[in-house]
Amino acid sequence: MKKLSASILLLTVGFLSAQEQEQEKKIEDVVIVGSRNARRTKLETPAPVDIINIEKIQKSSPQITVQDLLNYVIPSFNAVRQSASDGTEHIDPVTLRGMGPDQVLVLVNGKRRHTTSLVNYQNTVGNGSVGTDLSTIPIIAIDRIEVLRDGAAAQYGSDAIAGVVNIILKKDLGGTGSLTYGISGRNDGETYQAGANYGTSLGKKDGYISLSLQLNHRGKTTRTQNHNLDIFGDNFAYDFAADPAAARAADDAVIQQRGLTRDDFNFQIGDAKIRQAQMFFNSEYPFNDHLKLYSFGGFSIKEGQGFGFRRLPSETSNNVYSIYPNGFQPVLGSKVYDISYAVGTKYNKNDWFFDLSNTFGSNTFNYDVSHTVNASLGANSPTSFYAGAHSFLQNTVNLDISKNIKNFNVAFGGEFRFEQYDIKSGEEASYLRYDIYGNPVTANTDPNTVSGAGGSQSFIGFSPQNALSKSRHSVAAYADLSYDLDKKLNVDLAGRFENYSDFGSTLNGKLAVRYEFVKNYAIRAAVGTGFRAPSLQQQYFNNSYADISTTGNSIVTKGIFNNDSEAARALGFDRLKQETSVNGSAGFTLRPVSRLLITLDGYLIKVKDRIVITSNITDDRLAVYGVESGRFFANAIDTETKGVDLVVAYDWRLGGGNLNINLAGNYTETKITDFHFPENLQTPQNEFFGPDQINIIESLSPKTKATLGLNYGIGKFNFLVRNTYFGKVIRDGYPFGGVQEFAPKVVTDVSVGYDFTKNINLTVGANNVFDVFPDLQIYENSYYGVFKYAPVQMGTFGNYFFGRLNFTF
Repeated sequence: MKKLSASILLLTVGFLSAQEQEQEKKIEDVVIVGSRNARRTKLETPAPVDIINIEKIQKSSPQITVQDLLNYVIPSFNAVRQSASDGTEHIDPVTLRGMGPDQVLVLVNGKRRHTTSLVNYQNTVGNGSVGTDLSTIPIIAIDRIEVLRDGAAAQYGSDAIAGVVNIILKKDLGGTGSLTYGISGRNDGETYQAGANYGTSLGKKDGYISLSLQLNHRGKTTRTQNHNLDIFGDNFAYDFAADPAAARAADDAVIQQRGLTRDDFNFQIGDAKIRQAQMFFNSEYPFNDHLKLYSFGGFSIKEGQGFGFRRLPSETSNNVYSIYPNGFQPVLGSKVYDISYAVGTKYNKNDWFFDLSNTFGSNTFNYDVSHTVNASLGANSPTSFYAGAHSFLQNTVNLDISKNIKNFNVAFGGEFRFEQYDIKSGEEASYLRYDIYGNPVTANTDPNTVSGAGGSQSFIGFSPQNALSKSRHSVAAYADLSYDLDKKLNVDLAGRFENYSDFGSTLNGKLAVRYEFVKNYAIRAAVGTGFRAPSLQQQYFNNSYADISTTGNSIVTKGIFNNDSEAARALGFDRLKQETSVNGSAGFTLRPVSRLLITLDGYLIKVKDRIVITSNITDDRLAVYGVESGRFFANAIDTETKGVDLVVAYDWRLGGGNLNINLAGNYTETKITDFHFPENLQTPQNEFFGPDQINIIESLSPKTKATLGLNYGIGKFNFLVRNTYFGKVIRDGYPFGGVQEFAPKVVTDVSVGYDFTKNINLTVGANNVFDVFPDLQIYENSYYGVFKYAPVQMGTFGNYFFGRLNFTF
């Protein structure tokens, strides 16, 4: 296991009293993220780390998933549920310090965790990126989470530009469990969660195995209205714009004739329905005092049910009247299988430490589309389709060696990693377009014989032309040197060389220093270079389909094309290369009194050749390949991110109990500093990388976020009040809407817990107890008022009430 160092000050979200902190000092002082000096404590390290004691904080918090918990306790961390966004509403994209989901490295027990196979491309936060699905790890299996808020690519390799999230699994003996039920104030979005963990001794002294099982259910939510729509107009957009009152009156007459109401035409806009089952284990077996075998891993299956954009009766090209006379709203179903397994040996002799491990992970995302049609098939169309799948596999072999020599700790090692990405095609009717004779459309088909849109409406399936299997490997070597002088001066120096089979080599370094100039008062700073290799998903994801040209006189191809396609080469796109970065930070830590801890850290992150997905590009040079328009992944922009983190924690003995006060805040600003267009591209910038895409990078996430948590424990009672401030965001509806600023909001969580016995606790409370929502969307961004709220800031769930039974056995 990699031995890592961390921050001067942790975010004391475990809500421990001063006495409890002292009792658990041996457990929580030494952290394993940041460097490989195993002897440092959290008070002696030059980089900021938040440590979240999951068991203690989850006991009293409304949130039930890893990403939701982190979203409310770490201001620089952001996660927002999306709606009507294909696969992205089934796997929440998460960000750290305003960077992308793929610029945050996730570790489990210090070992690299695989990413998902999903590429976000529906103009959400993290557009064009690939992240790690934190929800695949059951929260009942987690002891604590360490979040390193500093670049660490020189230590861990690709993806660690913004920071590192290290999840430490439980190894305690005995059993714990929890049962949670919750529901929104609108009587939807029901959640059920049941989890149990049991640890027992394994073999000789210090051996253990910890087993976890968790079941989750989250119901869908509905946050919409449709009463402004012209449902049956021949061309609803123009008819409604010309005379909305007359359009609605005409529709109401038809609706009444059919014995229906406007509620029968409701859009389903809100959170997707999710069901999930998870099993995890963590184990270690000592053969003797020097040699240990360890293993951990798990399995997760997630089934989701999201909703596409509604097809109205007036949209004749998208609908088959004989099947859906009142239109329809497609349902996108997902089955996501996630598997991970790690095994390794640790050997310790004469202060030499050896760790040899193999870590495997895979993620498979299957698509099923139902309550839909392939309109080109007319009345013969099925109403449900298997639309294909994509999968990602990663296997990593690590050798880590370290030795402590007086004030020095020397560490070095190597890594070999293999990755594979696959796209599998769906059933034929999910992706093909047919002519009126039932023949698949080709480039030679007469457009006059084609009527109705092809493929499964809402999500067109992957075709055999999209299907592929691509792989690569990388090798790396690293060296770390750390120096500690009487716990006053700490210096870390790290270097890493890495070679990828598909884009070449990179060399990166990092220097970090901490100096305690007066007892309990220290300054710290770090500077380093970083990189992020383009993911296989970004290099090869594609989902193109046949369509009628805008002129109506030919059959063309549209959609997303991979970076290695003929279409990409025709426009002059270079093959994807690595992002490179420079990361600098500086700050101070102080503890003026024994129970008060304060840290303040500023940072600057410059990223060159950042990978994004373009807007929809049209160019005459595509015509020779039968392509009318497309989107492409490209190293299209340079960005600069700067910000500051503040953490204040104070324990106060009050009225016979203990009050823990935690104030944490973050300000982050990201700007695009340069664009990289193909030299001869004929497309204007607004079509290459439009204002909506710039908005996603610069201003769709809050620049300012803060949380103030008050937790008071007295006797058998525990009280929590937590206010989270979400700063303003901006959303650009280009090319169909306008620019809107969303005002800052404050969300309040409350809970009350009671210990019936030493082993049984009941907690009840609420998230967002005052039912705060983002501002209503401006009309031009809301699709005639249907999309009332945008999924920004705290999201669109509203208030949520819960009860949780916690027990040990």
